[in-house]
Amino acid sequence: MTMQNMENTEQLIKETPDNEAVEELDKEKAECPEMSRKERKKCDKLEKELADTRQNLKDMEAKLTEATDTLSKTQDSYVRLMAEFDNYRRRTAQEKLDLVTTAAEDTIKGLLVVLDDCERAIKVLTDSNDSPAAKEGTVLIYNKLIGYLKSKGLSPIEAQGCVFDTDVHEAVAQLPVTEEDKKGKVFDVVQTGYKLNGKVIRFAKVVVGI
Repeated sequence: MTMQNMENTEQLIKETPDNEAVEELDKEKAECPEMSRKERKKCDKLEKELADTRQNLKDMEAKLTEATDTLSKTQDSYVRLMAEFDNYRRRTAQEKLDLVTTAAEDTIKGLLVVLDDCERAIKVLTDSNDSPAAKEGTVLIYNKLIGYLKSKGLSPIEAQGCVFDTDVHEAVAQLPVTEEDKKGKVFDVVQTGYKLNGKVIRFAKVVVGI
């Protein structure tokens, strides 16, 4: 084997550090059994370099696989963390909304008794011979209060003459009636019921005809 051939083989090893380079080197060694000591030494050196290169390649492939696995786990953890944070944010926002809604509901419930008193006062003043100014003043206060509460979502429950509905009515008494069309309907309203944004906050207490 000439030095030129050795150089060509060395170049081949550098360019293709794989089984083809090893086979080429073994072939040349077989064709030149009486290789000089210097050439043999250089050939052994090339074989060692090739082996080291292949080992380095395997090490790099192992590191690449490890890095890919680590990245995949990191991305998965990130996605899970973002999902948990989004759920926490939504849950917290809903809890705040529920807190505000509950506080508003409790406040309005407390004002319903004031509405009841105003209604009773208006009825008494209407049936009495007291000064019309007292009635007008009471009606004015009642209208302002009910107007404000309606702006917050309060609405009275229809009851008088309606078919008895357990979803919105509470029967406190039953009254026998002779008219067939009044049976099963609300004959009288003892206490007005109310809804807040569509939710019943107080059932209408009624007398039902039977």
